[in-house]
Amino acid sequence: MAEGVAAPFDRPDAGFNSLPGWTWVGCYGGYYLQCELLDGFEHGFFTRQWQGRPPGVLAGYVSAGVSVHRARQVHGALVLPASEAAAEPWPEADGLASETGAQSLWVCGADCTPVLLADVGSGRVAACHAGWRGVAGRIVPAALELLLQAGSSLEDLRVALGPAIAGQRYQVLREVSQQVALSLDPGLSDPEEALDLLRGGGGLLQDPEPGRDRMDIRAATSAQLQRLGLAPDQIAVCPLCTADEPELFHSWRRDQVKAVQWSGIVSQA
Repeated sequence: MAEGVAAPFDRPDAGFNSLPGWTWVGCYGGYYLQCELLDGFEHGFFTRQWQGRPPGVLAGYVSAGVSVHRARQVHGALVLPASEAAAEPWPEADGLASETGAQSLWVCGADCTPVLLADVGSGRVAACHAGWRGVAGRIVPAALELLLQAGSSLEDLRVALGPAIAGQRYQVLREVSQQVALSLDPGLSDPEEALDLLRGGGGLLQDPEPGRDRMDIRAATSAQLQRLGLAPDQIAVCPLCTADEPELFHSWRRDQVKAVQWSGIVSQA
């Protein structure tokens, strides 16, 4: 099992420096990141340093004696029960929700947000890969809904949004911004009103090019969850930007190379 330690890196500008609310965990295989909001749940946001090690291997660094579940991600908004993603061929989906204890759920990404959800009351968990298409399709609210249908209470849910590309580094077309903005609430129909809401929540930044914006997909996801009733202190957002940390993370926008880092969480019941 891993032990929580301070990561021994000396660069003052490195992502390994102190992150309030987040902890670097060291073990004989390397370092991975944990969110203090998910204390009590075995979980980890892994870095590019673990390249080549799939979830079946990484799961052993987080926990022992668990079943490993993953899907073939397609940048969609489908969330499956974990039992439907237990063996190859992996089903197409971008989110998983636990059904029993000791299920280790895994998602991957490079710039898209790895989202881990936990119910501190029941021990249920979910994991999502949330790029802009997934956010526009409301994948994280869909995962939350599966947990609620299984008996979770809204006030018991905790959500950690892991390392992803920051809004300042993520240029998108205005059409993309509108789709994401309208997803903040199913009742929204006016694109301009929706854009104002996204802008007010920090999810939309100005871009000098006409017809383009800088968009923060983690801020958009947080806004979706808060409009569903989660309090801000039930949501943790990692401050690390994948595009700004080449030593730590793969980034499609930065490198134009297909490579990912994995994140996972283990259910308790």
